Amino acid sequence: MEKTFDALLVRMQELRDLGGLIGLATWDQETYLPSKGAESRAFQLSTIQGIHHERLVDPRLGELLSWAMANKGLTDDQRAMARVLTHERDRAVKVPKALVQALAEAQSRGLVAWREARKQNRFSVFQPALERLLALRREQADAYGHSGERYDALLEGYEPGMRVERLSPVLSALRDNLIPLVAALQAAPRKVADFFQGRRFDLDTQWRLSLRLLADMGFDLEAGRQDKSIHPFSSGQHPKDVRLTTDLEEGTLTGLFSTLHEGGHGLYEQGFSEAHHRTPLANAPSMGLHESQSRMWENLVGRGRAFWTHYFPVMREAFPEALAGVDLDTFHAAVNRVTPSLIRVEADEVTYNLHIVLRYELELLLIRDELPLDELPSAWNERMRRFLGVTPPDDTQGVMQDIHWAWGEFGYFPTYSLGNLYSASLYAAARRALPKLEEGIARGELIPLRDWLRTNVHVEGYRLPAEELVRKVTGQGLTDTDFLAYLKSKYGALYGLAL
Repeated sequence: MEKTFDALLVRMQELRDLGGLIGLATWDQETYLPSKGAESRAFQLSTIQGIHHERLVDPRLGELLSWAMANKGLTDDQRAMARVLTHERDRAVKVPKALVQALAEAQSRGLVAWREARKQNRFSVFQPALERLLALRREQADAYGHSGERYDALLEGYEPGMRVERLSPVLSALRDNLIPLVAALQAAPRKVADFFQGRRFDLDTQWRLSLRLLADMGFDLEAGRQDKSIHPFSSGQHPKDVRLTTDLEEGTLTGLFSTLHEGGHGLYEQGFSEAHHRTPLANAPSMGLHESQSRMWENLVGRGRAFWTHYFPVMREAFPEALAGVDLDTFHAAVNRVTPSLIRVEADEVTYNLHIVLRYELELLLIRDELPLDELPSAWNERMRRFLGVTPPDDTQGVMQDIHWAWGEFGYFPTYSLGNLYSASLYAAARRALPKLEEGIARGELIPLRDWLRTNVHVEGYRLPAEELVRKVTGQGLTDTDFLAYLKSKYGALYGLAL
């Protein structure tokens, strides 16, 4: 076998193509797949993921990677490609093909069971599928290897280098800062009314506005599209084929914020360097960094006063009846209203991370096999009361609200909080680099931020680990300082408090 970088590149491209097809089949499963096609899709995904796994663990690929890692004549990008793929392959070779296929099938069946359980509003309908997924993930974690903490092995797949030993103190400190902050805002003399109660926003109009927002952000709608799904998500098959979904409801504008959120993911996927397309570098170095992009657009931009200075008149024209007599101050306060709530994706910025800590703590117990599965709903409800002071009235609004466990994605939830922390630091750096950024946003100019992110974050792809890239851009690594300062400044002003 000839050992050249071109030979390695061909294999890299094949793996990326197969991954793209897996992503496309999964996206279709959530959008347009007929309900009776679920079983066949489970088999299809099992087959193609098995093929991808075979290609990845092929000993000849291992030989090429060993050659590349030892070759001092490669470019920096070529070495980075070899390093990233070596890390992926080293994990994959530890997992038997039969387990890969079993997981793919269990994921598809888990999704079907989750949907049915939500229809019946009964966790017991979903429990057997979740039990199977948990057993397989524990088996997978053991196959990867760990130092006694199975969760570390699963977390590595989403946030390389992060460990429970480091993550738990970060999330616990965030929780302990946020619970009293929420209490202070709830007790503030200045109140923000439940603005959306009884208002209706036409769905077709919301859909048109969502597409306009994507275009204004700089998302290329000729290299991507938006559709509808039960749970909003994004899927990047290739930088020129990026799929987004949103979920619109008449009684709220959360669907527009979902579009901003998924659009942030989409911009990242479209922003990888063309030189990296179909290689391991056309990827975010971690899901936490990926989430930093979505949370930045959804919250630091999309819930900012500058953003609504420009877009509130647009909204008032689009929804003249719903917004009759409403001014900018009232609307801006309403979209930033802090109130403990049941549903994570509808949570405000201040309470959101408490939803994540809840899930993280439960996932740790589940992966450690320290929480009987039939006790999961009650454990969920107990933490909801303790962290947020609310109790879900049923399983659909409680333990079954997220799709992640139906996919067996244990280890993913913490990346949302890491994304929030990274987003605040990156946005602060963007404001330092672009002193008139907020003035431009108030005029509807969103492209300067997109371009700054593209230059400093997106085109880097997976050249550097996530925290190293953030440190390069902001001057510091993972910290809650910028995030907590942002929350206290913004919400202190909104609620008339010195926080």
